[in-house]
Amino acid sequence: MLAYWTGRSEGDLSALGSAGGRLATDALQVRVRRTAGIPADLAVYAMHQVHGSGVVIVEGGEGAGCLASAAPEADALVAPRGGSCLVVLTADCAPIALGSPEGVHGVVHAGWKGLLAGVVEKAVGAMRELGASEVFAALGPCVHACCYEFSSSDLDQAALRLGGSVRGTTTGGEPAMDLPAGVREALRASGARLAWEADACTACSPEWFSYRASGDVQRQALLVWNG
Repeated sequence: MLAYWTGRSEGDLSALGSAGGRLATDALQVRVRRTAGIPADLAVYAMHQVHGSGVVIVEGGEGAGCLASAAPEADALVAPRGGSCLVVLTADCAPIALGSPEGVHGVVHAGWKGLLAGVVEKAVGAMRELGASEVFAALGPCVHACCYEFSSSDLDQAALRLGGSVRGTTTGGEPAMDLPAGVREALRASGARLAWEADACTACSPEWFSYRASGDVQRQALLVWNG
């Protein structure tokens, strides 16, 4: 599995999730491929993210350079073999790359609602159904507790589902959710192994788009494919 996270310096990639599921322009397609080093023979797939737990299996075969003909509503994509590059768009939520020795790979868009709905466990389960003997994960930049003030009632709900490690405190001393801790717990519950984690808060650093810190409508991308 190869994974590439873009940031503010690579520009806005939000159009990857629009245009009826296809890359918005040829210029954007070229820029994405050059930025991440995606081989020309791989089809690139994205989804219409809805902060839920839907998982879509990507079979490929629509031709290099195209997204799915109609972007599905989902928050995880899984592909059974090579030939597909999978995309997640974020601006604070957690972008998770998933891989396996058999080449089954996936991406997950995990906000707090998706975590509580089980999107990580469902994505890992879908990979196992496709033949993955072991699933390993990499967690990219996302909002951290220092910048993620949370209501007490929502935090109680998250802790009930994901454990007490999700309870955190902002830099101002307010109750906060520790989103990376929630991802770690969901991966542990699914039986996947967290192999790498970015130590980067999107709301703290100017390197990333952040809806929470800046109201950004732009999005960075996680791209995952088999090498």
